[in-house]
Amino acid sequence: MTDTAVAPRTPVTLLGAGAMGTALARAWLAAGHPVTVWNRTPARAEALAAEGAAVAPSAAAAVAANRLVVVCLLDDASVGEALDAADLTGRDLVNLTTGTPGEGRARAAWAEARGARFVDGGIMAVPPMIGVPESGGYVFYSGSPELFEEHRDTLAVPAGTRWVGTDPGFAALHDVALLSAMNGMFAGMLHAFALVRGEDIAPKDFAPLLAGWLTAMAPAVHQTAEQLQSGDYTKGVVSNLAMQAAGIPTFLRTAEEQRVSPELLTPYLDLMRERVAQGHGDEDGTGMIELLDLRGRS
Repeated sequence: MTDTAVAPRTPVTLLGAGAMGTALARAWLAAGHPVTVWNRTPARAEALAAEGAAVAPSAAAAVAANRLVVVCLLDDASVGEALDAADLTGRDLVNLTTGTPGEGRARAAWAEARGARFVDGGIMAVPPMIGVPESGGYVFYSGSPELFEEHRDTLAVPAGTRWVGTDPGFAALHDVALLSAMNGMFAGMLHAFALVRGEDIAPKDFAPLLAGWLTAMAPAVHQTAEQLQSGDYTKGVVSNLAMQAAGIPTFLRTAEEQRVSPELLTPYLDLMRERVAQGHGDEDGTGMIELLDLRGRS
């Protein structure tokens, strides 16, 4: 006879039943994991009870229920407040609360001092992407490699996993770095739409052109990485910084003609001018990173 028994799923405690926390809980419940949930506003946690979650009366009780404890709260301060009265001895703490690299490192030391293993996470997804494998959502993880390896399959249920190292701050760093790039792209996108907005150009007609152009430019990240790795900002340059800076007056005059504020562009353009003025006009735009590094500035 073939043994078809299904191995028991790892029980999970989840602190936080906001939009993201609820999506995480539902993904684990759908996969057969017993879930104990706590939320500062009890009504949100109770909504998951109908789907099979056990609702704990306090964060401390929720932590006591299971070894694997996942936290998805508002900010790092709320994590400390929620766990202040909990016994973390022997617990595996996975913090999916958005924070900074420094907060991740400090929270790791705090958790370890209280007897827990710790992994920090950065969620690269929005709630509708959670539990949907084809959505492409994933989570960065860093901290205790032993914790991550032991719970990898459970952590992979809501979204894909990307291990980025033993430094507990690396998950947050990767998360914020990608989100920063996204915000820069959105800034350029909004400026582009603002320029054409007052004309007889339908946004829906312009959107495919903009998407195609941004997609065509995206591979530039690889050349930037190569230049940073080598330290040679002139390597493979097609349009050097001096040529790019020469176009600045056109960008600004066009914005003025279209009665559009250039404030989303001017910080970048100002750095471009400064780098050229320093005698680096033969470089690619990569060289402007030196102006962002506060460690190298007096």
